[in-house]
Amino acid sequence: MNKKIRFNVALSLALLFHISGLIGILFTTHKDWFIQNTCLHLLLMAGLLVFTHPVKDKRFFVFFIVAFVIGFIAEVIGVNTGFIFGAYSYGNVLGIKLFRAPLIIGINWFIIVYCAGMFTQAYENYLLRKINEKGIIIKNQMMFASFIIDATVLVFMFDWIMEPVAVKLGYWQWVNNNIPLYNYISWIIISSGLLIVFRKLNRNQHNIFAVHLFIIQVLFFVVLRTFL
Repeated sequence: MNKKIRFNVALSLALLFHISGLIGILFTTHKDWFIQNTCLHLLLMAGLLVFTHPVKDKRFFVFFIVAFVIGFIAEVIGVNTGFIFGAYSYGNVLGIKLFRAPLIIGINWFIIVYCAGMFTQAYENYLLRKINEKGIIIKNQMMFASFIIDATVLVFMFDWIMEPVAVKLGYWQWVNNNIPLYNYISWIIISSGLLIVFRKLNRNQHNIFAVHLFIIQVLFFVVLRTFL
């Protein structure tokens, strides 16, 4: 299956599931059914990212494992101590738990960081083409720093949009319904570290589906945040 067909199949499925989810949650009496299938939804999106990744070599799977393990361990420490993100607890929506944290949350970290990284690299390549046309040369160190900052901002923006929606959908609950500032600071620190790994391992990889999926997910949570 060539690259274009993989992209079209993945994009069609992503749009179908996100639009169906919005309709089901906002406009039907089966809201709970759609919410309870969040785990399957995340597994499908992760599968589509693997399906569309251009070169499935060791570097890609190393990043996948690192993102999953670091993200999951951070959540285990966070939910059991309140130290990293604040005082919160997970509901039963996200499936099987280990040490009070759902296993799927590691997949979620992979999806968010991977999509933000691919989005930033796509935009960076567009800018570089424009800059190179003018004969301007940018140092690699500056490009690396710019990538980490830009991609981290995208991850922070995504988390800020998602947090209140996740609470309403029962993914997790904050003590006293208070989302502390250092939750976002921790997201920035952890995601920037994972993005450094992403950049080192996937610098020359481009997945346009991941760019579209990031936009689709942002719009999905914006709509829910507005109308839920």
